[in-house]
Amino acid sequence: MSDSATGPDLSRLSGSGSGLNWSTLAHLIRLSNQSGTVLLMLPTLWALVLASRGRPTWSLLAIFAIGSFLMRSAGVVMNDLADRSFDRQVERTRTRPLASGDLGVPAALATAIILVSAAAGLVFLLNPLTILLSPVALLLAAVYPFSKRIIHLPQAVLGVAFGWGVVMAWAAARNRLEIPVWFLYAGTIFWAAAYDTIYALQDRGDDARIGVKSSALLFGARTWIAVGVSLGGMLIMLGLAGWLIGLGPMFYGMLAAVSGFLSRQVLKLRGSVSPVLAFSMFKQHIWVGGVILAGIWVGFL
Repeated sequence: MSDSATGPDLSRLSGSGSGLNWSTLAHLIRLSNQSGTVLLMLPTLWALVLASRGRPTWSLLAIFAIGSFLMRSAGVVMNDLADRSFDRQVERTRTRPLASGDLGVPAALATAIILVSAAAGLVFLLNPLTILLSPVALLLAAVYPFSKRIIHLPQAVLGVAFGWGVVMAWAAARNRLEIPVWFLYAGTIFWAAAYDTIYALQDRGDDARIGVKSSALLFGARTWIAVGVSLGGMLIMLGLAGWLIGLGPMFYGMLAAVSGFLSRQVLKLRGSVSPVLAFSMFKQHIWVGGVILAGIWVGFL
């Protein structure tokens, strides 16, 4: 069956001998792996629940959940566009559509534009302050892929980009920015820097060979200390945000439980960490974020 019978004909955008099909598109936006979407979404949910004192509206929850999927998808496309020459040299990434040649640059650019446009449509459902803040999110998403060429801490840049959703969510819920949101934002930056450093352990050998910078390479054998400091910073910032809002003791009990789990993770980093173990530890942070979200909710009880 031809593409035109099932949907729009995108073959002219592919830039290669084969047409763009939905399987290639799904691979491009990592549809089968939504870990990044969840990690982007969770801090926005922290902000919505905290800003609304445990009673966020369903409309805001839906907007930021869908927006997280759209922006994460756009972000990975922009990342692949910037890194396609690097990705060809890394075992884990060489089969990505742009790196392998299954997809051309025009099709990827069109996909990114469509995703960003859809996300912008959601933003225009929100208040003027949130709309005013939204271009920063796009700028940060565009800048991040190039940071690994310039600085040794691109994971911190990822945190700044991912964390901006916290600021937008707070603005959407309260129509103003207050001190607690900046502690929450700082906590998100620390958290993303930590879990993305763990993620970067998968590619240390390839990154060193091709000249890509990362915190995993920068800290080397002291990576466990860097991750521990970042996670400690996250817990302190979240604790301060909760204190300023007036969360109850159950929130701090949840933070204590998270602290114990993360301490064990940091200790594992002192030894040899295989790529499989690094990816497994990275994915555990989805549960960490979920427990923190639950802690914020029960902190209002």
